[in-house]
Amino acid sequence: MLYPYRPSSVKNRQRFNFGMLYPPSYGEAHEEASSILTECLIEAQANPILEVRFRFLHLRPQSGGSDATKNGWQVAVEREVGIPAQTIQSFGPGVKTFPFAFAASEASSSTANDAARQEQIKGSVDVEILPLSSQVFKVRVRARNTTPTETPVLDRAEALMRSLISAHVVLGVEQGEFVSLLEPAENLQPLAATCQNVGVWPVLVGEPGQRDTLLASPIILYDYPQIAPESAGDLFDGTEIDEILSLRILALTDEEKREVRESDERARRILERTEAMPAEQFVKLHGAVRGLRPLKETS
Repeated sequence: MLYPYRPSSVKNRQRFNFGMLYPPSYGEAHEEASSILTECLIEAQANPILEVRFRFLHLRPQSGGSDATKNGWQVAVEREVGIPAQTIQSFGPGVKTFPFAFAASEASSSTANDAARQEQIKGSVDVEILPLSSQVFKVRVRARNTTPTETPVLDRAEALMRSLISAHVVLGVEQGEFVSLLEPAENLQPLAATCQNVGVWPVLVGEPGQRDTLLASPIILYDYPQIAPESAGDLFDGTEIDEILSLRILALTDEEKREVRESDERARRILERTEAMPAEQFVKLHGAVRGLRPLKETS
C-alpha cells in the first residue's frame, strides 16, 4: 500500500515490492529472482546457538464487493518459517534443507457471492555453517520459492499470487556475536569480504552496540535502523519524506479521501492521523540535525 493509498492508483494496481521471489517457471522465463542468499559472520568463543527465521508476505485478492476489490486490491498474510534454535555444531557439515508449504485457502465474502482464493506456495530454507577459524563461523542461508505451476509460464498477476513478497531473513545468536559487514573489525575485514549476499543485505538490529540479532533486508539499510523520532507514524512509502507525504495526503480531493477511507483500515488511519496533525508536528518534520563531525583531511 503506497501513496496515494487508493486502490485505483497505478502504484497500487501494479505491485513492485522489494524482496520478490517468484515461482521458478516465471522467474526463469522473465529473469526474475526465485531465491535470496545471505552470508554473515559469527564470532564466538564456544559453540554458539543459532536461530533462523524466514519471513514474507503471501498475497490473496481482497474478498467482497468494495471499490478495493473492483480495482484488484490485494491483501497479504504474514508468513514465517522458523528453524528452531540449535547449536552450530548440531547443524552438522554440509547444507541442511528445511522445506515448507502453505496450503491454498479461500476466504468467502460476507458481502458478495464470491471468494478470495489464496494460492498454495512451497519453498525451502537451506542453512550451512562454515568454520573459518576456531572463533569465526560463516553462516550461509538461502531461501527459495519452489512453488510448482500448471503451465510453464504465468503472467505476472498470476505469478504474484504464488510469490514470496518482501522476503527477508532474521538471524539470532546466543553465546556469540554477529560481525557487522558494514564496519567489520580490522582483523575480520578479509573474512567479511568473502561473504556473498544476493537480493538481501545483512545489518545489525536492536539497540546500538547489540550484536545478537541480524536482519537480511531486501532494502538498503545501515546497522541499527530506526524510525526517526519526529515521525508521527508509519506512512508505508518512504523513510525520509514524511513532510512531503503528509502535505500531499492533505491535498487529496474529497473523493480520493473517500476511497482511501473505504479501501483499507491502515490507509484510513494514515489519513485521519495526518488530518489531525498539529502545526508544531509539521514543523518537526521539516528537518533535524542529529550531530556534527569533522571532515577527514585529504592531502
